[in-house]
Amino acid sequence: MRLDYDIALATPDDIPGMLALQDANLPDKGGSLSVRLTEDWFRDTILEKSIVVARCNSKVVGYVMGTSLAANAHIAIIQAMLRAYPASPDCYLYGPICVAKSERGKGLARALFEQLRSLIPGRPAMLFVRADNPSSLQAHRKMGMRELGTFDNEGVRYMALTYSG
Repeated sequence: MRLDYDIALATPDDIPGMLALQDANLPDKGGSLSVRLTEDWFRDTILEKSIVVARCNSKVVGYVMGTSLAANAHIAIIQAMLRAYPASPDCYLYGPICVAKSERGKGLARALFEQLRSLIPGRPAMLFVRADNPSSLQAHRKMGMRELGTFDNEGVRYMALTYSG
């Protein structure tokens, strides 16, 4: 991993960078993020101290969230995952994780994950990845996440994964 990443809790100043990174990774831009989150969502989640961000030369190059399942209960894809794979009460939602294309393959996703785990120790998490995204599935398996199985949402197949805190 590069040594010049600043990995820490996100601040309100990081929101424009996170929005730009998210936008570059949405399906209409060729990316695989499944949900577009709003500026207000990022602001509220930052207040909960549940977004870890990576900066390189003061530019946001990655982020990951660890939020309560209840905070995401209104999102259709989360509802579909939880119908297929009910979660324990102390479980949280890992993700989305987003890494700038220029920084992929350098260990940044793992570094973000490890920092998030250190902030939420001992709690299990669930996440989903598009089943047709082998790079993301492989990266998450390397981080020790195990597959629960697949589920569908709006005609797209996803893999649900989990890990213990």
